[in-house]
Amino acid sequence: MSAAAELGAFAHEVTFAALPEPVVAKTKRHILDTFGATLAGARADEPRRTLAVLDRGEAAPVWGTGVRLGARDAALVNGIAAHALELDDSGGCDHSGAVVLPAVMAALALNDRAVSGADLLATVAVGYDVARRVLEACGGYAAHNGAGWHSTATCGVFGAAAAAARILGLDADQTAAALGHAASFAGGLWGFVHESAQTKRLHAGRAAEGGLLAALLAGQGVSGPRSIFADVWGGFLKTFAPTTAEPALLTAGFGEPWKIMRCSIKPYASCRGTHSTVDAVSALLDERGAAGGKVVGVRVRLSQFLMNMCGGRDLASLASAQMSLPYAVAARLVHGAAGIDAYRAERRCDPRIVETFERIELEVDPTQADLDEPVVTLAFADGTQAERHVPVALGAPANPISDADLIAKYRSLAGLVLPADRVEGLADAVLGLDWLADARALLPLLAGTGETGPTLC
Repeated sequence: MSAAAELGAFAHEVTFAALPEPVVAKTKRHILDTFGATLAGARADEPRRTLAVLDRGEAAPVWGTGVRLGARDAALVNGIAAHALELDDSGGCDHSGAVVLPAVMAALALNDRAVSGADLLATVAVGYDVARRVLEACGGYAAHNGAGWHSTATCGVFGAAAAAARILGLDADQTAAALGHAASFAGGLWGFVHESAQTKRLHAGRAAEGGLLAALLAGQGVSGPRSIFADVWGGFLKTFAPTTAEPALLTAGFGEPWKIMRCSIKPYASCRGTHSTVDAVSALLDERGAAGGKVVGVRVRLSQFLMNMCGGRDLASLASAQMSLPYAVAARLVHGAAGIDAYRAERRCDPRIVETFERIELEVDPTQADLDEPVVTLAFADGTQAERHVPVALGAPANPISDADLIAKYRSLAGLVLPADRVEGLADAVLGLDWLADARALLPLLAGTGETGPTLC
């Protein structure tokens, strides 16, 4: 069998019974987290502007609004919204939830048959798994993204295709064909980072839309290349990862472990590369206590890879601020937090932020590997210094946020666009998915009552 055929068979054949209980529990957490991030993200600038160029439809809701679109367009807008506030999960393709869930729910809206909540859980786990496998086969995050590709888009489209294929009832061979189509729909470059362009947010939506379209076409009998991962001219790995590919990782050890188990849930509204630094600053401030004195200097030693990705200091837009490690530090020092409120325009323009920026020094450490976490040193007004390195950021699987904090994050975000009873009803439905007879019941819970409302941030 080709790798695409093996992946297609895996995606088609997995049952809910194959998921260990920790995988079920974690999948629920990521679904709830993605719903919260997307509902709030519906009020961001990018999904609002995208809606302006799309025709209205009837198939599927744009979450958190009263707007309905055709399924493909709904996957696009919801994917953009999911990634619009940098609060969606990471560590998969990278941002798997923002790609897989919009495609799955749009496919669900097209169904004329019930899909159990248990099958939805298995489907989401499969989507995360396939997307991550493609990234690992490209050589991993540092290699693939370092080459200029944004893996959320290039690899996420495969997870969206595999998951949508399950919801649409495709067989193993059709799913393999969908993966073949997905390879030609893959794309997404890191070029946005040099101008802090909003394109980054579009990548998740395009991958969700592309994955759904790939599955729909395969379901109609449009043939896709099953040899797409083979070492041939035009093959995905030969094209996207010519020097770093590890094709055996596409199909190695299905379910050992499930890839969703390595994914992180974000406590901060910024690029994941900034989180360990925020944790280090918080830990040092907590150690000093309320009487610890004023911070007069910050030095961050970091890898060249992270400097290239998050070393900017442009605060003109939400997109640029959320990619800025210096701003994440300044927000923690000035505003006491790095949640979405700290990234609102008026808080980015706080004069204290400019003053704090002048005291933040970034230093490339050539001994650090690409994905090593930074070392942070704070200098205090009394002449003392303190250093901290947080190797595992809060929200990572080895340092997870609590269930209570996850629910609080979800409620704070979903509550921006949904009434309180709907917020709680959606949470109850997600946390009880394994007992839900028909997952289509989630669709009206995600829909809002009006347009997108005032722009957030």
